[in-house]
Amino acid sequence: MSAAQEQLPQNATRASSVITPLILTYNEAPNIRRTLEKLSWAGDIVVVDSFSHDQTPEIVRSFPTVRLLQRTFDEHAPQWNFGVAACSSDWVLALDADYVLSDELVAELKEWTPNREASAYFAQFIYCIHGRPLRGSLYPSRAVLFDRRNCRYVQDGHTQTLQIKGPSGCLKNPIYHDDRKSLARWLWSQDRYAELEADKLLSASPGTLRLPDRLRLRIWPAPFLILFYTLFVRRALLGGWPGWYYALQRTVAESILSLKLAERRLLGKRNEK
Repeated sequence: MSAAQEQLPQNATRASSVITPLILTYNEAPNIRRTLEKLSWAGDIVVVDSFSHDQTPEIVRSFPTVRLLQRTFDEHAPQWNFGVAACSSDWVLALDADYVLSDELVAELKEWTPNREASAYFAQFIYCIHGRPLRGSLYPSRAVLFDRRNCRYVQDGHTQTLQIKGPSGCLKNPIYHDDRKSLARWLWSQDRYAELEADKLLSASPGTLRLPDRLRLRIWPAPFLILFYTLFVRRALLGGWPGWYYALQRTVAESILSLKLAERRLLGKRNEK
């Protein structure tokens, strides 16, 4: 650790000098303020915006410790890597604009110090529907805190994967996934994601696909299975209307992907004639 990192300003936490939060945004006005408010401990925050046309830039600029950078979006991996390169510390806390740190995780990060035991740390998520936490969801743990000297993002279907060189660990406390954008915006995003996911599935070698992806290529089973799995295995049924809303969202997302795959198959047959 450098001397500059050791000499912390009065009232500053160690995390403020060794961790740079990084957030990507595009029209995230319904979310970004809540996310940034949980990062007041950070001395430097980087937001990479894809030229939002809502109030996102104005909200971001209202936080004095945030540096707002803008870059035309092409794919998720290069967008993230651009932001990582702009961070002022080796350790990066990579957050989606709808990730809200729990108070317990804020306290954990304030006391956190880098060590050689891990190059990245995974966090568990509590999924929320309009601010109401669900008992369970399909959302996986993700590597959110990492040493950028040993990690880099690569494109993976509609999203990105962090390639980690070295061991990884787990943070003790969760992050809330709390997206409050409109249903229309969510449907627009799912259409784009499904296009990229269909490309990934159809170009992959069958032997490299996991069971869920092999079921998706069968087209019809996935939406029915995801509805059953979300409601009963992940216990969304116990969450009342938020649980039903989430289960229906996941079913619609799978249905859109199934439609994209069916469309590709129909077009392929048509092209063979």
